[in-house]
Amino acid sequence: MVQLGLLVAVGIVAWLGYKRFLKEAERVSKSVRRAEKEAETGATGTLTKDPETGEYRVEKDDDRA
Repeated sequence: MVQLGLLVAVGIVAWLGYKRFLKEAERVSKSVRRAEKEAETGATGTLTKDPETGEYRVEKDDDRA
């Protein structure tokens, strides 16, 4: 019975690791696509609207969190 519990625990950890891996891969691929588009158009960043003030500002990779 202990082996079954250990197997279930390992399975859950593996599943959570896989989900985290997919999320990180999507984030990286989105960043790469954005960088490719910026290089294609010659842009230096992406305009984003501040919801509080309504002003647009240039968002670079360093600003994203």
